[in-house]
Amino acid sequence: MNSLTNLLDRNKAWAANIKKTDPEFFNRLAEHQSPEFLWIGCSDSRVPPTQLVALAPGEMFVHRNIANVVGHTDFNCLSVIQYAVEELKVEQIIICGHYGCGGVKAAVARKELGLISNWLGHVQRVIQKHATLLDKIDQESERVRRVCELNVIEQVLHVCENEAVQKAWAKGQELAVDGLIYELDDGLLRELGISVGSNEELAATYRRAIDNLYGPNES
Repeated sequence: MNSLTNLLDRNKAWAANIKKTDPEFFNRLAEHQSPEFLWIGCSDSRVPPTQLVALAPGEMFVHRNIANVVGHTDFNCLSVIQYAVEELKVEQIIICGHYGCGGVKAAVARKELGLISNWLGHVQRVIQKHATLLDKIDQESERVRRVCELNVIEQVLHVCENEAVQKAWAKGQELAVDGLIYELDDGLLRELGISVGSNEELAATYRRAIDNLYGPNES
């Protein structure tokens, strides 16, 4: 069977099943979206955002790219954040990485992948920033896991520095920014100890998240 035909058949079955349980679902959804969450995650096909947290269409605004990066010059990601914060009024931004991330592995191994290598320069800068700590880890697989965690923490910092987020906090808008990491081996999400709800708590929360990974005397 043609792969596209198979997908379309699956779509029909999915839509029919939803209509069977909730006949007005798509009518309501067509009117507006009011998600509580913005999810910024990796494009990896093994990490489907809404399925991981059992949310229905319309309940989560999503942006994905290789290695869940929030670049200060990535107008795609920055536009998503601005729209989510200013127009949709999301209450929580989640940056979610995952262990076993191919982008992080490539960055750690310094693989030359052409255009992708330019993008992974964002992750390379995370590695350089924490080189003193990472150099103490002998096993590469463990070093990759630590970089996956550090990358999430650093991207949380980038989101918190975003102009739209800063403006929202300045006017008292309820908005939290959180870092999570997903374990492919068991399907569970884990917190990384970085949850920020205001500019005033950003520096201390970031420091604690780093200390939680390495200890206050190591970072």
